[in-house]
Amino acid sequence: MTKKTVLVTGSSGYLGGHLCHALLKQGYSVRAFVRKTSCLTSLPPPQTPHFHLSYGDVTDFPSLLSAASGCHFILHSAALVEPWIPHPSLFFTINVGGLKNVIQVCKEIGSIEKIVYTSSFFALGPAVGGIIADETQVHPEKSFCSEYERSKVAADKIALQAASEGVPIVALYPGVIYGSGKLTSGNIIARMLIERFNWRLPGYTGQGNDKFSFSHVDDVAEGHIAAIEKGRPGERYLLTGENASFKYLFDAAAVLTNTSKPRFVIPLWVIEAYGWISVLVSRVIGKLPLISPPTAYVMRHQWAYSCEKAKKELGYNPRSLKEGLEEVLPWLRNSGFIKY
Repeated sequence: MTKKTVLVTGSSGYLGGHLCHALLKQGYSVRAFVRKTSCLTSLPPPQTPHFHLSYGDVTDFPSLLSAASGCHFILHSAALVEPWIPHPSLFFTINVGGLKNVIQVCKEIGSIEKIVYTSSFFALGPAVGGIIADETQVHPEKSFCSEYERSKVAADKIALQAASEGVPIVALYPGVIYGSGKLTSGNIIARMLIERFNWRLPGYTGQGNDKFSFSHVDDVAEGHIAAIEKGRPGERYLLTGENASFKYLFDAAAVLTNTSKPRFVIPLWVIEAYGWISVLVSRVIGKLPLISPPTAYVMRHQWAYSCEKAKKELGYNPRSLKEGLEEVLPWLRNSGFIKY
């Protein structure tokens, strides 16, 4: 017997595609909300049972309202995920405006059982003083590494305010998501590994004292489904993973592939300078850069988090970074992106 219907916004994105596949595997009926211009290669084939496409945009309220009609849940993963874009106002148009529309749709339909909102660890702010932060942390809003971070903080406030007004919304905060799949900015780790193994990133991007929380995309997808089934409205859940440095990431990748480790560290001022050059080039060629100044700004902070609450309440069970790399590195090789 088919489970209830889930509307997935951002379904053509890196995480969104994984969410659609995972939901279908668990027996849900999936309505994928996509734009007419979206690349659908990461989605199930259109003829897949219990899978349907619905066209529109999260910034277009009527199309979103039509898509959500008859659905039991909304899984809102649509977002503009980039460290830098030439028109930063788009971050608020999509990341804030899109969430406002989802909340308003929920209010108008009246029968949506739950909104599961994909936020970001950036919305909580960096971990200060060597601590491992949790869901109780509130972003200090004194400074932001990027306009993306600023927009996710603003959206987080809107989600929490809606919850206080009785909207059945659960907020999830994934870490640095990685794994097989689309090579978008949402999968920055795979892109950095490609640069590393093709010798375009010859050194470490941190000295080993930086901390990021790495989340395998399949674990994050399972965490979203658990939030549909077990998440308490109004609660926040970190869907993070192992806290490690980029030095550890590159060293682990070298060991697993029996290749040499980087021999030097690239100073952050060099990364920032390269980022500014990349931005200038981007303005000319119209292609977004892999590295921009916000990349260096992010690396100057610690982003270590605990997912104990999600483990306890959702049954979230993230794999180690080594286990995740054992999946993603062969995929990169078999896909022809790297050689080792």
